[in-house]
Amino acid sequence: MTAAVDVGLTVMAVMFWILNIYYAVLNVSGLVFRSRRTTPRPLASYPSVSVLIPAHNEEKVLAATLAAMVKLTYPGKLEILVLNDASNDLTGTIAEAFREAYRHVRHVSVPPRSPKGKASALNYGLTQTRGEWIAVYDADNQPEPGALQMLVEAAVGTPGAVGAVGYVKTLNAYTNVLTRMIAIEFSVFQLLMQAGRWAGMDLGSLPGTNMVVSKDALEAVGAWDPYALAEDAALTVALAVRGGKLPVVPEARTWEQEPQTLRVWWRQRTRWMQGNIYLLVKLVREPSWRRPSVLLHTIHILSVYVIFVAFLIVSDIWFFGGELVHVHATMTMPLTLLWFESFVFYVIQLLSAQMMDGLLGIGNAIIAAVMYFTYAQLWVALLLKAAYLEIRRMSTRAVPVWDKTVRF
Repeated sequence: MTAAVDVGLTVMAVMFWILNIYYAVLNVSGLVFRSRRTTPRPLASYPSVSVLIPAHNEEKVLAATLAAMVKLTYPGKLEILVLNDASNDLTGTIAEAFREAYRHVRHVSVPPRSPKGKASALNYGLTQTRGEWIAVYDADNQPEPGALQMLVEAAVGTPGAVGAVGYVKTLNAYTNVLTRMIAIEFSVFQLLMQAGRWAGMDLGSLPGTNMVVSKDALEAVGAWDPYALAEDAALTVALAVRGGKLPVVPEARTWEQEPQTLRVWWRQRTRWMQGNIYLLVKLVREPSWRRPSVLLHTIHILSVYVIFVAFLIVSDIWFFGGELVHVHATMTMPLTLLWFESFVFYVIQLLSAQMMDGLLGIGNAIIAAVMYFTYAQLWVALLLKAAYLEIRRMSTRAVPVWDKTVRF
């Protein structure tokens, strides 16, 4: 029994350090990439672009979003499509007002279909587009004027690229402690880790907003998976199967409203987690996706949504039960020290992202120190809840239900 405990502790310690090293490498690569601050080169000519904005009951945020959209300084032909998905508030009225005021804004009514949700709305919108490239922005986004131009320049100017991804910043970051934590999370996972993967592995992941993809590439992979609750991750993998690159452009920024209450955050992140579990299952079941080009994407999804949570669980066990484990092991395994080192790495990563993103201050530094014990621990419950929901859905063969994020 003691020998088995020793082996188990050794395996866990090795896996513990592999994950820490993986995150550390991405962190350093991302910091180096960000420090260069290079912008894409201008193009001799710019392709036509269609911007898709899926909108279901978005009266609280749509006017500000469209006000930002019409300020985009894109040199080529541009059209903006508001995909009104069965809204029963003033979404349609707002869309019509902008359509009448701006010739390149279109108000498109999305017909009833099954399954419902963002992916199927985007698929219908794709059939209505005239552009060579497709950009997607959520209905609560306010892109900076030059964001779209930089994304297209990177996509067209990068050999082998089928699209490009920008950076999503938190519009309401200082509303409360929760929104501060979300802003810090986005700085790490959507900026440093995205930039690190692109710098070190030529890999980028579509964030679902502030992104462009070639219309030809979209049609070649069958567009968005209407059954995927994490439609951005599913499309990323589908494009990777065909060898398409997605360069990361941190300077192409959009500002997005994030959940301001724990209840809204919980429902949003449960959908994200369930969507990624669906994708992992599909990766196992889909023969055409079992290719080396998809392996790194699969590892990343696992590392963020599954392995990271498992890492937290083991870390908690080590923190609370490390001394008890020592009693039954002949090896001297400094579990408490390993836990402390992982905590330090986690905080350093958060502080590094804040520093590069201009968020570092006394308040945010304190929040970063407590996030490991609070915000990060919530992902354990999220994984369990999402796994239960997806297992139940698969067993009943139910159509996935898109849970719209509440706006404030």
